Amino acid sequence: MNFEKAKEILGDSFSFVADDTNSVIQHLDLDKNSTILDVGTGVGSLAIILALNGYRVITGEPKSDDTVYAKQDWLSNSKKVNVDHLIEFQYFDAKDTQFESNTYDAIFFLGSMHHIDKNDRAKVLQECVRISRPNGIICFFEPNQNTMKMISELDPSHHEAAIPGEHSDGLNLSEQKREGVFFDAFIFCKSTDS
Repeated sequence: MNFEKAKEILGDSFSFVADDTNSVIQHLDLDKNSTILDVGTGVGSLAIILALNGYRVITGEPKSDDTVYAKQDWLSNSKKVNVDHLIEFQYFDAKDTQFESNTYDAIFFLGSMHHIDKNDRAKVLQECVRISRPNGIICFFEPNQNTMKMISELDPSHHEAAIPGEHSDGLNLSEQKREGVFFDAFIFCKSTDS
């Protein structure tokens, strides 16, 4: 399905994240056979954007997560734009995924890192390094300052955006940041020595 048509069908909440995330996905230009993990499914926006780009995606949430962000109806959204066959849901915890080492070419987080307890963020990044392949990509999309201002006006108790690089010490990762209109992307590349 055409990306613009998907934005039309899925509406404002999807469109809010779609352009920033799609721009980065296009920039990364991953091989279409890449193994991809989306951490923190929510309404399925990132998994859907990846699938619209032709990628097969495994996405998931912790089974124990009962927040408003987890257990949303991502499947209906993916069916509306005909990409449900490219997305597989699994329950997993980001700090202890149970996936085999060196499994994924790319791991994505859309607005989910700042919902992970600060004490667990380094462990989550370590786990991502473990399960990503050499030269694998680990990409965090986090709301920028303007977006955080809008969010905090609606929900003053909402968590502050995370800065993933604060948790990458000693992990042998290169990092680049791409600024977006609403979400900034923090892109880490795993060394071939990791």
